[in-house]
Amino acid sequence: MNLVSGEQSKIHQESDVKNCEKPMNSNLRWNLEDAPWAQLRAERLTDNAAWRYLLCSASFIEITTDLYTQALLDYFADDADVAGWLRDEWEGQELQHGRALRAYVEHVWPDFDWPRVYAAFRAEYAPLISAEALMPKHSLEMVARCVVEMGTSTYYTALNRATDEPVLKWLTQRIYEDEIAHYKHFLRYFQAWRDRDGASRREIALTLWRRLKMIEAEDSWVVTKHVHAALYPGEAWDDRVYRAVIADCRRTVAAHFPHRMSVKMLLHPLDVGPRMQRLLIPPLTGVARLVA
Repeated sequence: MNLVSGEQSKIHQESDVKNCEKPMNSNLRWNLEDAPWAQLRAERLTDNAAWRYLLCSASFIEITTDLYTQALLDYFADDADVAGWLRDEWEGQELQHGRALRAYVEHVWPDFDWPRVYAAFRAEYAPLISAEALMPKHSLEMVARCVVEMGTSTYYTALNRATDEPVLKWLTQRIYEDEIAHYKHFLRYFQAWRDRDGASRREIALTLWRRLKMIEAEDSWVVTKHVHAALYPGEAWDDRVYRAVIADCRRTVAAHFPHRMSVKMLLHPLDVGPRMQRLLIPPLTGVARLVA
């Protein structure tokens, strides 16, 4: 199966919804057409509701990166290095993740009306993204970005480990490799800005904690609500249903989540030395497993 021929080319050519169209740039680390589509085994996921939630939701969030990018570009307008990387590399690579996941969803679940559901999600979600939600110091916003990239890289690592479907395995590996590279960029920019605006270790630790608590806040609720409405039209949506869906998704990937990796990524902005890391990582990894 080749995305650039036959029925699949239609998916590729229509992969943008009008209200989020962005041209692909040349700074991409991989090409969707290189995925092993001939090896697709859709039956391994078709009847699994948790995988629908996990992949549809991820495609929506990733392809909405254009909104985050504009807010960050406005905030870092005085830093040409950061702004250039956000505009020329990060945004395009994140949008590619969304387009790739959309293509995958439409292959495995062709009855899922991706454009319609995404349009409804974006209309509700877009107002939640604004420059006012960014951190008061540039360095602290970079810390928040590190937490987000930690979340996405560990998310796709868990998906990659949890699936035996060949195409999804291929896609999630490339996406988590991109996300780890993005984390390293944000960490480097954080270190440069920390020296400029003098963020204290206490401020950094508080930012890490606050951003961690936000990972499953409004964005998770909104995106899950819209996917649920598409999968189960007319059914009720409330906190009980939301928690049941999230619990089912967690059960699907929990055994594969890279807890140690997440702890190490969170410790880096605190500038913890190697010896202290060796002492902290084992107990913190245990705590992370208990929390999860």
